[in-house]
Amino acid sequence: MPNSFDLASLWQQSDLIIRSVALLLLAMSVLTWFYVLQRLSFMLRLRGVSRRFEQFWHTQGYSEGLALLGKPGYINPFRTLADSAVEAVEHYYSHSTDLHSQLPLSEWLSLSLTSKIDDIQEFFRQGMSALASIGAVAPFIGLFGTVWGIYHALENIGQTGSANLATIAGPVGEALVMTAFGLAVAIPAVLAYNAINRQNRQLIARVQRFAQQLHTYHVSGIAPTARAKANVQQWQE
Repeated sequence: MPNSFDLASLWQQSDLIIRSVALLLLAMSVLTWFYVLQRLSFMLRLRGVSRRFEQFWHTQGYSEGLALLGKPGYINPFRTLADSAVEAVEHYYSHSTDLHSQLPLSEWLSLSLTSKIDDIQEFFRQGMSALASIGAVAPFIGLFGTVWGIYHALENIGQTGSANLATIAGPVGEALVMTAFGLAVAIPAVLAYNAINRQNRQLIARVQRFAQQLHTYHVSGIAPTARAKANVQQWQE
């Protein structure tokens, strides 16, 4: 009776090792797409926040700018930074006897904002190590399934004494499926890792630029846009 080549038949013919490899690759695939969908949801929500962040310095006051940015949280890094800057300045002046009071306000605020940016970066990087691991390991797990399937084919040949199609079709089919499955898991993980890493660099660049603007505002007491206008007026005079 000829072997069937559909996936259900291959699953029924496979042993515990092949099934374990397939389930492991399936779990990796589910984890990859979970991170991809989670990141897509995050980027869609952050897109609106990024648009509002560009208008922050065009509001009539700092409180109005905070209201424009929306609720704080890692999903809203710009509001988180703006709140952190205010908290750092208030802490600096309300704890004038602490050791940090020996630092200039500029240095204290810079350290506080840098620390908050590090926390934001850690949040952005969530799931990145898992994607990198899946992209690197999945092909080899699939290759292990391939080797095991070939071993089964050779074992069948040894038991039957013949190398006809009916003898090796099932094990060879397992081997080919495991190879394809490993690549199907690894390729989306690698592509997702590269895309998310690129998005992270762009987001962090925006966050760092906003932090520099906040630092300028709180240290000099004048918004960056106002400072730029003042410099232009001074140059024209």
